Amino acid sequence: MIKTMIITMVGSTVIMASSLLNEAKEAGLVAIPSDKQELMKLIDDKRNPITAQKTELGKMLYFDPRLSKSGLISCNTCHNLATGGDDGLAAAVGHKWTANPHHLGSPTVYNAVFFDAQFWDGRAKDVEEQAGGPILAAPEMANTAPNVVAVVKSMPEYVQRFEKAYGKDVKITYKKIADTIGNFERTLVTPAPFDDYLNGDENALSKAQKAGLKKFVEVGCATCHTGIALGGSMNMLGITAKYKYADVGDFKGDSNGMVKVATLRNITQTAPYFHNGQVTTLKEAIKEMARIQLGTTLSDKDTASIESFLGSLDGRKPTITYPVLPTRTAQTPAQNIN
Repeated sequence: MIKTMIITMVGSTVIMASSLLNEAKEAGLVAIPSDKQELMKLIDDKRNPITAQKTELGKMLYFDPRLSKSGLISCNTCHNLATGGDDGLAAAVGHKWTANPHHLGSPTVYNAVFFDAQFWDGRAKDVEEQAGGPILAAPEMANTAPNVVAVVKSMPEYVQRFEKAYGKDVKITYKKIADTIGNFERTLVTPAPFDDYLNGDENALSKAQKAGLKKFVEVGCATCHTGIALGGSMNMLGITAKYKYADVGDFKGDSNGMVKVATLRNITQTAPYFHNGQVTTLKEAIKEMARIQLGTTLSDKDTASIESFLGSLDGRKPTITYPVLPTRTAQTPAQNIN
């Protein structure tokens, strides 16, 4: 009798676990593959295949502040890989301490390779196209394409590295520089306990996190925060009610009023929240999203449960060794802080 009860209880537990796993997958949630070859199929770009030489060069360029007009700002300034892949500011700050004129924050670069679109208005199709934008933007790195190329070509080590990465006949252009930075960014993937769970490890999530996942799906959060990025596509902001801080900044989305859905991966590390950074806690962000996107008022209990699940999206970051950058030469253009 006791043996039968134990078997029945174990069987019920397995069925419940399997049911939640199926619910998550049916809701469109997708794991980062544990197999490296399968992952490469998702992050690689046939037009510019990932190689060790390109990613190392791309990393150097990503961390090099000399690509900015002032010589003080690098890609890593706003997309800090030591934290959540962003800068933790409500509005990004760039050249001459200029705050983003639309009061937009810096989205995380981690897992950006999985996004359907880049920038809050989705105007760039991939990380390579995105990488070329901030360097030339006046409120950000404020440089010019010719000057960036001149800076890179003035340093023999950079020239040699481009030749090793692309061949002796490589032409160092601004697009090639941006593509190389993007090549590095494609490797910034952070698999998390959530992925381990979807990939078959039943013990990867705690009981509380599993309950939160169930609530996340039931409430409808996965309607927008779906796919492998749990976000990264375009959608309307304020479907059932107006976002309470919508008037901070003049950002209205793309031409159709669509805004990029923020990824939930590493979300505990990327406060403040929303495009204009007006929500400082994850609890408030969850409640506000439920109110304006789902027309639902979440209880504190349900909010805490979903927040517990979101903690399972904190991923394992790749090891990044800060690069030693090439030495400038007499031919290197002077930096300009004005």
